[in-house]
Amino acid sequence: MQAVTELTLNEWLSRIEACHPSEIELGLDRIRDVARQLALDFGATRVVTIAGTNGKGSTQTFLDRILRHGGHSTGCYSSPHFLRYNERVRLNGEEVSDGLLCDAFAAVERARGTTPLTYFEFGTLAALKIFADARPEYLLLEVGLGGRLDAVNIIDADVAVVTTVALDHTDWLGDSRELIGREKAGIFRAGRAAVCGDPQPPVTVAEVATQLGACLHQVGQTFSWQSGDSSWDWQGLNARGEAVEMSGLPLPALPLPNAATALQVLHLLPDPVPRQAIERGLQDARMTGRMQRISLDGSDCILDVAHNPEAAGYIAARLRAMPVRGRRHLLLGMLGDKDVAGVLAALAPLADRWHLAGLAGARGQSSDRLAETLDRVDDSASRALYPDVASALQGLRGELTADDQVLIAGSFFTVSEALAQLKLEG
Repeated sequence: MQAVTELTLNEWLSRIEACHPSEIELGLDRIRDVARQLALDFGATRVVTIAGTNGKGSTQTFLDRILRHGGHSTGCYSSPHFLRYNERVRLNGEEVSDGLLCDAFAAVERARGTTPLTYFEFGTLAALKIFADARPEYLLLEVGLGGRLDAVNIIDADVAVVTTVALDHTDWLGDSRELIGREKAGIFRAGRAAVCGDPQPPVTVAEVATQLGACLHQVGQTFSWQSGDSSWDWQGLNARGEAVEMSGLPLPALPLPNAATALQVLHLLPDPVPRQAIERGLQDARMTGRMQRISLDGSDCILDVAHNPEAAGYIAARLRAMPVRGRRHLLLGMLGDKDVAGVLAALAPLADRWHLAGLAGARGQSSDRLAETLDRVDDSASRALYPDVASALQGLRGELTADDQVLIAGSFFTVSEALAQLKLEG
């Protein structure tokens, strides 16, 4: 057997994928046991944990950019990745190296003994090992699924965030916003700050905050924002409970509600961040696969994961504000366990031409199944069906004119495959 110290990153990823029979197994006992063996110490690091149906990544991105512009060191953990596993683990904005990941995987392998870990648990522990060794001033952890029983919840957050609560992953989290909200609020901690950016959260978010003794800052109550044509204003509270106002802020490319949530988090952290750093962070916050604009054969092309109705509704609203002289093409590929009908309904009013792509794997949905659902939403919709994203992209490009606009959406897998085909960096 090959020694673990000699494994490449791809070999490690194959190894940890086979480490546990299930892709997902919620619960913290096993991962806590291994974390104790790793002796992870974050005593000198401020931790922000971010849960939510949508908006986790952009909230993390705003915080990361602003903190770094303010002169602070950061570590970011997120999932999934688009092109490289290294995207999940970043120090000061840079993806960590293959070597650092391999060393961390080896440390987790030694520490776990015979304890089985899922792919996500193994990767989370490796990331935490890297961060514990690097000791950034701020650690920004994105929850993978839910919150209460997610692997990142073994770390106590100084500030815990719930961005939005919508129906998603119902097989694991429950079939109502109330049940899902309770799971996401499980990252709150007694005596520590919690922030909720959902303007109409289920009552369970506040109930859990009260039960745990967390200090909840709710949008519309503790903090608020207003948008103008060229700038926006924000009001909230700082860690001492004092009112803070900021006016004339630059409009960001990423969703404004998540920028407002990030500003409330920032004002609850111990280190003041100068306004210049906030403005610069808002302006340069960008993400792969979130309103990512490129030129595709001379046509305007937008890549956005948009894999649930809430996210699809947001991208639809953004597209409505972008006049198109030609046709609007939608390349869509989705997983079968998502609300496919809800996503199609949100995007259908914008589509002049659908390009439906099948996705591989047990969870992937075929283009034929997508078409059946589209018939229930709009049976007269113009569409072309393809077995995969690569062929859909090829077919779409054969129809484009310079006046057309393209949206590529529906899943991380759809966007990542399109990026790979277009040879774009994530």
